[in-house]
Amino acid sequence: MDEPNYKDALLKKRVEILGTGGIKPLQAARENNTGQGDMADQASGNNEVHIQLKLKQTDAKILQAIEEALERLQRGTYGVCRDCGEPIAAARLNAIPWTRVCIVCKEKQNS
Repeated sequence: MDEPNYKDALLKKRVEILGTGGIKPLQAARENNTGQGDMADQASGNNEVHIQLKLKQTDAKILQAIEEALERLQRGTYGVCRDCGEPIAAARLNAIPWTRVCIVCKEKQNS
């Protein structure tokens, strides 16, 4: 397993998420939605705030998964499926380095 490359990928993604400006874009979207304009404009503004909030929630979940993956790297358990204990395929780790489960277990979760 190429742990240094996975660690680099995790750290890069963490910087990317943290570098998106945090909550400021969401505050700006709220401030721009002042209630002016017609109902369609207001609805569009509300929708934009909702989308920004969902994106921030997704980023927070990924950030938490990245932190957990970095901990697993330190403990020596990185790349092992949480559910079945089998190694996670390199292709999956390359695509989603913060993943906790192998593709077989993920497919079971989704079905």
